[in-house]
Amino acid sequence: MNEALAAKGGFRRAVFSIVLGLLIAGVLIQLSGFNALAAFAALWSGATGLQGGPALGPSDMALGSGHLNKFQLAQSLSTVTPLLLCGLSVALGLRAGLFNIGAQGQMTMGALAAAAVGLVGASEGRTLPPSVHIPLALCAGVAAGAGWGAIAGFLKAWRGVHEVITTIMLNFIGINIATYLVSHNLKDPHSANLQTSRMAPSALLQPLVPHSNLTVGLILAIVAAVAVTFLIARTSIGYTIRAVGSNSEAAEAAGISTQRTLILTMALSGGLAGLAGAIEAMGVHHRYVDGLAGSYGYDGIAVALLGGAGGAGAIFSALFFGLLASGSDAMQALTSVPAPVSTVVQAIVILCVGVRRLGFFRKSATTATPLDSDPPTLPQPIPDRSAAVDAI
Repeated sequence: MNEALAAKGGFRRAVFSIVLGLLIAGVLIQLSGFNALAAFAALWSGATGLQGGPALGPSDMALGSGHLNKFQLAQSLSTVTPLLLCGLSVALGLRAGLFNIGAQGQMTMGALAAAAVGLVGASEGRTLPPSVHIPLALCAGVAAGAGWGAIAGFLKAWRGVHEVITTIMLNFIGINIATYLVSHNLKDPHSANLQTSRMAPSALLQPLVPHSNLTVGLILAIVAAVAVTFLIARTSIGYTIRAVGSNSEAAEAAGISTQRTLILTMALSGGLAGLAGAIEAMGVHHRYVDGLAGSYGYDGIAVALLGGAGGAGAIFSALFFGLLASGSDAMQALTSVPAPVSTVVQAIVILCVGVRRLGFFRKSATTATPLDSDPPTLPQPIPDRSAAVDAI
């Protein structure tokens, strides 16, 4: 019953945060001398691909008096993929009481590893079959991200070093390692840009819509969200993660290895971010380019918070932020409203979620939230009866 109330309250809080953010952004747009309704209409059109007028181009599909631009919609959905995976990365860490701010570095390392594997045989023309090359590159990205995340988990478990500090520092280390490699050992010899050579065709993810960035990576991200939800709710590993996140001392007393759980959680979190980097390298850029991760790693924090640190919530949260980012470009092009307005909306939404988490909008202290849901019941340690036996 408590979990149902938590999910319901989390959904209402998310909707309230989004609506409030859009309303405040509309007021700011109007006060700046622009037409807020026209701006939001352009944002909606750019985000969803729904446009007025007849279908003219090959990517247009007639819908009544208007049409759907499939290419525009595909481009919007392509931004959802890294947001969702980075959001899941942060959300999984939160379940164990860890604040993983290192998705940026983990995504970078995953993209670099996938690009390096994708280069195998690219110059010689003796490439692996796609059925082997693509999974191999994806697994390399996941492994690199997991290894990078496990470093922070190990330092937390071994010396108690706070994960916020280590993940932030590892972001800088990972990004600079990648920059060095694409400046020297892995640099494309035919380009002045900081990037690797183009990956072998057998390692590339093909677009679902011609000439777009939307690939099967979105399906992989949704599958990952379902897997994370199942992992947390239905497996023994998820039980230990929730137990450590609820009360690490009680979990330790019940026989759960806190140190091992912390390392495993950070490795899984890093693997999700590494998968995001691999998909970006294989499906969007077809190589590793300097700065490939953009701000996806940090945006994933917003996705996780709005989604209530859950897999299902992360899907809708990533969809909102992805469409918002894509629609802002169209809004700027059609109405001259600055694209950073979308950043204002994101900031307001995060503030609303944060304020609600602090309790300012709580009606009852007994109302649970997704992060405050009932902790799992921990098995009690068996009491030592040896003393009583000796006494007898």
